[in-house]
Formats: sequence, C-alpha cells, structure tokens
Amino acid sequence: MSAAPVLAHTREELVTLLTAARAGGEQVGLVPTMGALHEGHASLLRAARERVGRAGHSGPVVASVFVNPLQFGANEDLDRYPRTLEADLELCAREGVDVVFAPSVDEVYPGGPPQVTVHPGPLGEVLEGKVRPGHFGGVLTVVAKLLGLVRPDVAVFGQKDYQQLTLIRRMVLDLNLGVGIVGAETVREDDGLALSSRNRYLDPEQRQQAVALSRALFAAQQGAEYGAEVALDEARAELRAAPGVDLDYLVITDPDLAELPAVVPPGAPARILVAARVGDTRLIDNLPLVLEPRKDS
Repeated sequence: MSAAPVLAHTREELVTLLTAARAGGEQVGLVPTMGALHEGHASLLRAARERVGRAGHSGPVVASVFVNPLQFGANEDLDRYPRTLEADLELCAREGVDVVFAPSVDEVYPGGPPQVTVHPGPLGEVLEGKVRPGHFGGVLTVVAKLLGLVRPDVAVFGQKDYQQLTLIRRMVLDLNLGVGIVGAETVREDDGLALSSRNRYLDPEQRQQAVALSRALFAAQQGAEYGAEVALDEARAELRAAPGVDLDYLVITDPDLAELPAVVPPGAPARILVAARVGDTRLIDNLPLVLEPRKDS
C-alpha cells in the first residue's frame, strides 16, 4: 500500500500542502467526492493520477470528502448518507492519493448558507433537476468552491452522474474556470449494476431488482441500430418486466442532454438516461448510444 494521504480539514491546511507543488510547476488533480468511497471512486482517482503524471514524476492528487448539504432537498437522505472517513482514507492510500480534504460544513460555508450561488440554468431544471429542485445549484456551488480552493489543472468526475458532469463542463466553459474536466466511465458490478454509494441501502431482494436499470440500458444499446424509438421500446420492455422498480424517467437525448433532432443522421451519438426507485432508494444510470435511422423490419 502507498503512503497514507495527508488529511486536511481546513482551507489553510489545504493551501499549505499544495503550495510547494505549485511552486515546482507540478500539475494538481482533484476528485471531488461525498465519501463512502467504492471501486467507482477508485477508478476516478486512478484517472486523476494518470493525468497529472509527467516524465516519471507525478503531481499531487487531491480527493475531497464532503457531504454537501446544499445539494440535498428537504426530504432527501442528508442525515442518512454514509460517512466512512476511515475506510475512505484506506482506499485513498491504496490509490496513491496525496491529500484528502475533509472539511466541516462551517469550513466550506463560513457564516452559514452562501448568499451567492451558481445557477445551473435551464439544464438544471429537467431530469434530475425537475425531481430535485435546487440540487444542481448546490452541486455547482460546491464544485466551484472546491475548484477555487484546490485550483487543479484537471478534475475528474464519473459519467454515472451524467447530468451533473454535463453541467460542470458547462459551468467551467461559461465562467472561464480554466480547469480540464474529465468524465470517467461508469464502473459496474459483474451483473451490470452501476456502483453507487446508495447501493448499500438495498436489501438482497432489492439489489437483484435494481439490475433491471442497467439491463434496460444495455437492451437500448442493442436496439439503437434500429433508431431511438426501438431503443426506448427495448428498454421499456425490460423495465415493465422488472418487479419492485418504480420508474421516474427514461429518456434518450443528444450527448449534451438536448432533444434529438427530428431526423437523426446515421451513426449519431446519443445518451439514454434512467432514474427509478427500488424500495426507498433512488438510483440513476446512463449509457451512450449510437443511433441509426429507423429501419423497416
């Protein structure tokens, strides 16, 4: 195992730890997380490490561990969200993380909830934003704060939270934040279930039921050669046959989450996104598609 990362709880500690690296011209990588780390997070840490290495020498990788209250709604699972810092530090050590920034709420939001926040715009009001009003404003605000504190050259996010990733990329572009945003592929269990910190809420029966989400997405990938309508039909058929899955949405969009054009050109890239509740646990997933014009069968 690699050396244990240095744990910083305050902004001052974080700045001190990164000053030498910046003075030496090293690149800095950041992986923002809410903790409860799993192998999906480990893949993000590895992606960050790959991108800040150069000529046999690596710049520091920073992992933030902060359960952000600003992105939780009134009836969501803020208090229930798992806090596993000791285990998180072990995983970070295994992946060669240099600094773990684990601040308190007061450290991130001194003086209480911020008066100035980042508004996500129209994309923040659809899909997850429609179900969770204010969620993406909270996400973008804390990500902007973390980018300002760490000042990384590259920040890595998972594609599983695809709408979040798309909004972060847009924020960085619109606000000229000067950081490279990397979207790392979703890591899955052997049966296809996307790794998520919320999977631990599922009992054994619900865990089996939850696989229907990824099964539906893979069915859509197979049907995409016959067009978007067929792809959606294939996914819906899987979900209709799945017990215990309360579907919220199932949509196909373009890669930027805009509506598909009326006429889809051959080989057009797209994205299929799904959200559903299994028991009391809300799960999301998505996959890329390559759409072909509808074929006559």
